[in-house]
Amino acid sequence: MTLVSERFPRSSRYDPDWIVAGISGGANSLWLTEWLTEAMPLRPGMRVLDLGCGRGLSSVFLHAEFGVQVWSTDLWFSPDERAQRIHDAGMADAVFPIHADARALPFAAGFFDAVVSIDSFVYYGTDDLYLGYLARFVKPGAPIGIAGAGLVQEIDGPVPDHLAAWWEPSMSCLHSAGWWRRHWERSGVAEVELADAMPDGWRYWRDWQHTASPDNSTEIDALTADQGRYLGYVRAVARRRTDRTLDDPIVSIPVSYAEKPVLRS
Repeated sequence: MTLVSERFPRSSRYDPDWIVAGISGGANSLWLTEWLTEAMPLRPGMRVLDLGCGRGLSSVFLHAEFGVQVWSTDLWFSPDERAQRIHDAGMADAVFPIHADARALPFAAGFFDAVVSIDSFVYYGTDDLYLGYLARFVKPGAPIGIAGAGLVQEIDGPVPDHLAAWWEPSMSCLHSAGWWRRHWERSGVAEVELADAMPDGWRYWRDWQHTASPDNSTEIDALTADQGRYLGYVRAVARRRTDRTLDDPIVSIPVSYAEKPVLRS
């Protein structure tokens, strides 16, 4: 197990045992983070929200490679285990583990210089209103980027036969780069700079499964049969528009009760 790839020279510097020990999903988070950050200008000292970071590999990578401060935020995985990984990497003063729901983020408006989300945005970001909510947390003009498993083209009808054994209803959250472009543009709060699919993304997806989950024959067989017709990795990068004022989210509506008879007298 080497996990060395000419396509991902930054990621190839990291110990494969460290990577596998921090698996939190079905993708190599370092490969996806490297691919995404090729299209996002990150500079030392920037405050970055790593949203849906899993066990924090992407957060460590972001600080190590770009010198940014990272708020390593996830709902499903323990911040305590993440804190230990961050501490052992010598980054406790720059990468901060946060336990939070992506729909209830505990940050001030305009706090971040960028948002990165690796292989998790599909679980909450397909909501028509979500980008408007998330954009509040970055400065006007700041980038928001996502990368993860997706579709090369939308599946508009029945699931293709060669994917049926692997596909389940929850996978309806997977979408193409074109879908993400339209989804974000229609929100009116961001200007999309890039939305594309990784060339040969299905091969990298399959290679990672062979390394991390070699017994997952159902997924490996689906990727092999698909050959990139539908399955692959997608990314999108947008910037919060500077000409739009975002409304504060409605968390409660104040009302006063006035007693009235229930029935007509």
